[in-house]
Amino acid sequence: MSDSSSPASRSWWGTIRAAIAGKQHDYTSGSLSLAVVLLAIPMVLETAMESLFSICDIYWVSKLGTDATAAIGLTESVLTLYYALAVGLSIAVTAMVSRRIGEKRPEDAAKVAAQALYMGAFVGVSTGIACWIAAPHVLKWMGASAEIVAVGSGYARIILSANVVILMLFLNNAIFRGAGDPALAMRALWLGNGINLILDPCLIFGFGPIPAMGLTGAAIASVIGRSAAIIYQIHHLRRGTGQVRLVGAALKRDWGIIQRLFRVSVGGIAQMAVATSSWVIMMRYMAKFGSDALAGYTIGIRIVIFTILPSWGLSNAAATLVGQHLGAKMPERAARAVWITGWYNMAFMMVVTLNFVLFGDVFVRIFSKNPEVIAIGAQCLRVFSYGYLFYGWGMVMTQAFNGAGDTATPTWMNFIAFWLFQLPFAWWLAFSQGHGPNGVFWAVISADSLLTVMAFVMFVRGGWKTRVV
Repeated sequence: MSDSSSPASRSWWGTIRAAIAGKQHDYTSGSLSLAVVLLAIPMVLETAMESLFSICDIYWVSKLGTDATAAIGLTESVLTLYYALAVGLSIAVTAMVSRRIGEKRPEDAAKVAAQALYMGAFVGVSTGIACWIAAPHVLKWMGASAEIVAVGSGYARIILSANVVILMLFLNNAIFRGAGDPALAMRALWLGNGINLILDPCLIFGFGPIPAMGLTGAAIASVIGRSAAIIYQIHHLRRGTGQVRLVGAALKRDWGIIQRLFRVSVGGIAQMAVATSSWVIMMRYMAKFGSDALAGYTIGIRIVIFTILPSWGLSNAAATLVGQHLGAKMPERAARAVWITGWYNMAFMMVVTLNFVLFGDVFVRIFSKNPEVIAIGAQCLRVFSYGYLFYGWGMVMTQAFNGAGDTATPTWMNFIAFWLFQLPFAWWLAFSQGHGPNGVFWAVISADSLLTVMAFVMFVRGGWKTRVV
């Protein structure tokens, strides 16, 4: 089948409209380039909205001062441990749902989706209770000053204890992506983050009868926005707007599916936990250089997320294509999809690199007027960008393993790159060699480059093609 056989392929504008509209498409036939674009456009727009919220959130919070900005950085570095759980479960859901869709078994995909949501609700509520109890001590454990603890304790308690909304948001969108319905995932985040963007300044600084709540208001806005997105997601899953419909027999508990989800998700959780826990320690390294350095790093990371998340959107397209093609018994076509996506991602990251090298300080200056904060944040952006072209491939290949259900390979790669290499190398550069924050930045891109080399070798070996989920 040629590209011209699809209405969406008649023009770029037609393709973009079809992707955003969420029209049904068989990704296992026809042009692979078209399949990548149809999946990637809503996934990139989905993650772009998430990254836009991150930027706007830190913009408003930065007006509360350096301590408030640092409090967000420390809280979210801990929250990334929970993201590891959410992303790990989501990896398993996308892998299993996409495999069932590739096998032309949408009813079984719906069963997987329902069991995943049962798991998510249980895990989210139980961990939320634990976080409510532990939250006041989190900032102290992370090495925050008394001023940061005073400003950020309310924010930390709300964000960490309401983590069930994060988990359900991730799982629902993983279902949509695995089913090849990324436009629904995109719209859910547009809704949730759009509400966040409106509520943020209102709750932080006050508006009319709404009192100014400071940093706590930012947390409340986030929870309200994400909750609205979940309501939207459940509505469409129940209604069956996409390929998965949660009705009837699909809602019955199936312990066999739950066990398989658990087995696949253990590797995904471990994979993300290794990466995110190393980031927590890197934040503790940065805390040793004071609030200005920590604030600069936090702003730099938020700007990095603004660019990296769209790149992850492209990578998620590769994961869905791999899962569906392996389900359709087309492993070689799955591999070609990964290579095509990798080239697209590299081109995108090239643009980001040029902007960070040339205008790093301009971007940071939007969020802070403190010269020390600007210097640290700009240097963070420039150093990170030096590895972007290379790391763009690493992201796509790692997601290809996850799409195949091979979560073990990225786990041990992350352990080597981040724990055995990045953490000791960062300490050596930053403290033993006296390079300070710059040593931390160079250790990060060195570890990402090592991860890319390992991912390339393992991808070419092809063991992921025979993974059963």
